[in-house]
Amino acid sequence: MDHQVEAPPSDPRRRVPRTDALLRDPRLREAAARLGEAPVKSAVRQAQERARRGAVAPEEVADTAVALLPRTAGGLRPVLNATGVLLHTNLGRAPLSAAARRAVAEAAGPTDVELDLTTGVRARRGRTALAALRERVPSAEAAHVVNNGAAALVLAATALAAGREIIVGRGELVEIGDGFRLPDLLVSTGARLREVGTTNRTTPADYAAAVGERTAFVLKVHPSNFRITGFTRAADITELVPLGVPVVVDIGSGLLAPHPLLPGEPDAETQLRAGAALVTASGDKLLGGPQCGLLLGAQDVVGTLARHPLARALRVDKLTLAALEATLTGPGTPTGEALTADPARLRQRAERIARALGADGVDVRAVDSEATVGGGGAPGVRLPSAALSLPERYAAALRAGADPVVGRLAGGRCLLDLRTVPEADDERLAAAVRSAAGR
Repeated sequence: MDHQVEAPPSDPRRRVPRTDALLRDPRLREAAARLGEAPVKSAVRQAQERARRGAVAPEEVADTAVALLPRTAGGLRPVLNATGVLLHTNLGRAPLSAAARRAVAEAAGPTDVELDLTTGVRARRGRTALAALRERVPSAEAAHVVNNGAAALVLAATALAAGREIIVGRGELVEIGDGFRLPDLLVSTGARLREVGTTNRTTPADYAAAVGERTAFVLKVHPSNFRITGFTRAADITELVPLGVPVVVDIGSGLLAPHPLLPGEPDAETQLRAGAALVTASGDKLLGGPQCGLLLGAQDVVGTLARHPLARALRVDKLTLAALEATLTGPGTPTGEALTADPARLRQRAERIARALGADGVDVRAVDSEATVGGGGAPGVRLPSAALSLPERYAAALRAGADPVVGRLAGGRCLLDLRTVPEADDERLAAAVRSAAGR
């Protein structure tokens, strides 16, 4: 029979506080009310185990447990995006504005999402968000919102083209990420794809030759995550509208109006003015809002989509509607601010932070950098930026820190690009670097 060997009286493990005593610590009681008992007990057990191994002193167990507590009850950890990729898919794409975050918090409780408070009867879901969307895109007669950009295209194909043909240029049959390919997505709706043209050249005549009685619509897809250069030709919207069938345009990036820094990026307003019957886009890209799919266009087309049974399965929740409306009506978004940041100001910030960290003994220097839009938007567009350059080993240490920072590796160095770091977070970034350096 096995017997547990007790620690000798002088063993410091005897001084490790009991669990019930630790849970009476006011900080841990507060955390239990905020996070739940399970994560608090887990943090206590981890801290006790560290003390038993001699990693921390018994007197430090409570402090260690507090430090191990998660910031929220959810599993997602906030990070500082210092990659220089404005819309980093792995980091959740567009960070919400302060106005959108407040709107989400307000909408977390009971709301009038489907209730008219004046009459007390049911009202249209998301009516104020849809009105805000139409106001930002005046050429849209109607608008609808689903849960992501791919869902917007699926709804359009299902409602308008099931059992019929969608004409699409071969150079626009893209893969949208994580192995999902546009042809597979569209065929899954019951529609048949009619491919026209070649990879690099598709003319209006190619589309015209394919139009027939089974044609549901012509689809134009912006190849937002790659570019084809050289001997190329793509039909313009104005060349396709005269074909006599609806033209659906998937602009992808969520740009609602032209942007001077992104002349090659299509926008919803321009496409609708040119005659598109429907434009689909993502809300969490250049718009800078929550993940959702936007459908903008003619009243009869959007109405058909909104009434289709699939629309119920793809609808967004009240939190998304709140964040979307605040993004549309509120002040500028972090994405917009990062896109238009002054390179000279970014360099000044980098030099200031580098001087402060250098004074603490950190091997760091300010360097010029190039940022990108990312998120499948504006391929080839390079945004001049500035970064902190650190030894390569910092990359892993920063990701593993209490306040994680994600940078990028280049030339054997870890770069922290400031175009994607709000200026208000400069000291937070510096503190994370000091922690990773052991300062």
